Amino acid sequence: MSWADLAAGVPDLAEAGLRLINREERGQGLLVTIRGSAAPRIHPVYVAVREGRLLTFADGAKRTDLEQDGRFALHTHLDPSAPSEFSVRGRARPIDGDLRDQIAAGWYFDPGTTYRLFELEVESALHGDRPDANAWPPVYSSWKAGTEEAP
Repeated sequence: MSWADLAAGVPDLAEAGLRLINREERGQGLLVTIRGSAAPRIHPVYVAVREGRLLTFADGAKRTDLEQDGRFALHTHLDPSAPSEFSVRGRARPIDGDLRDQIAAGWYFDPGTTYRLFELEVESALHGDRPDANAWPPVYSSWKAGTEEAP
């Protein structure tokens, strides 16, 4: 499902996720990829929601992993003073052509021709809300594709 589908189905969860993705004024997170039986890899990435899609550019090992397997998990960076968290899991889908070029023109850095654009299609999302470092345990809300709404 696209980010737009998540936002339409569970707007509060999507809004909280987008706020945490963009917490550092640039969409950032940690992207986990896998390939075959190899250990998972963790990569810092820039991410953005554009055209109703959760997007990232990837090169090197993360690009190869996404092209060959496609499964991913994306987790936001944590702010120690208000350590709320957000993560999504799903499958990446490459985007080429005019849309890739349009997104690249307004990206956080110049992806040139070596970076491939991927839509991170959302199969599940999790938000753990902690207003401050002393708030424990987090208040969790989650969603999984095929369900009507977040519990």
